Amino acid sequence: MIQERKQKIKEIKDTVQLSSKDADKEIAIGGQVFTALIGCVEKCRDEFNQTVQEKLKSTEKQADDLIKELEQEIEDLTNRSSEVKRLSHTEDHLHFLQAFRSLKDPPPTRDWTTVEVRPPSYVGTLRRSLDQLEETLNMEMKKLPDGELKRVQQYEVDVTLDPDTAASSLILSEDGKQVHHGGVVKILPDNAKRCTRYMHVLTRQSFSSGRFHFEVQVKDKTGWYLGVVRESIDRIGQTKVTPETAELQKVGVFVDYDEGLVSFYDVEARVHIYSATGCTFSEPLYPFLCPGVHDDGGNNSAPLIISPVNQTD
Repeated sequence: MIQERKQKIKEIKDTVQLSSKDADKEIAIGGQVFTALIGCVEKCRDEFNQTVQEKLKSTEKQADDLIKELEQEIEDLTNRSSEVKRLSHTEDHLHFLQAFRSLKDPPPTRDWTTVEVRPPSYVGTLRRSLDQLEETLNMEMKKLPDGELKRVQQYEVDVTLDPDTAASSLILSEDGKQVHHGGVVKILPDNAKRCTRYMHVLTRQSFSSGRFHFEVQVKDKTGWYLGVVRESIDRIGQTKVTPETAELQKVGVFVDYDEGLVSFYDVEARVHIYSATGCTFSEPLYPFLCPGVHDDGGNNSAPLIISPVNQTD
């Protein structure tokens, strides 16, 4: 008993040490990511400031050009006024008549009554910058899950489908790794575990703590569901599902039971699809698959396949 307790102490210390290393690694990765994101924000801020300044400079240049034109007209009119004053005091009538001919027509000037400098409009400038920032941040976020997916794939579990839970229209492979719609409804023995209203099938394995990850091939499917359900799922009624996805080849599902987290990944593209956070679990969770109905033309007839993790995907 003493040795067992000493061994348990060692296990606890080893766990803490490993957790410390993981935390250091995560902080390092997070530091790089946040540095990149801060750089994106600062670049967006600088571009926004530049846009506003360029609008202001354009207005200032327009105003400066108009002022210069006005000042030139004022100078021309002032010179003309001086000439007129000097001419009005001349006693030389011949000179007066000769000079008056050149002064009687006003100098060319602009009609300034309709000229105005409109202040630049900044309406929408900040919104457009924020939209661009959002797009950039989304692009940066898509780069993150590659390492994230590798980390969650370490929690891979081997799960097989439970025929006792399969809807009567489903056909399972002998190894319990594949399921497809059979096109007909089979007459099966009554079973409280069986899903009778919707074409669901649960796995034999359930999970009540810790983390687990599994992957399902959805290639060539046009309609399907997969994820995890609580043990108390209504197996004869409607099941709430979210969200919808499309054009996927393989989907990874990661669950952190204790943290209340369920995340979905596009394994081929190695990007995050969706996460349900803040969940509260108090009962076992079962992975489930629903291959959907196929039509007479064979559309959506491909099976859902529980696939082993391949970190080189």
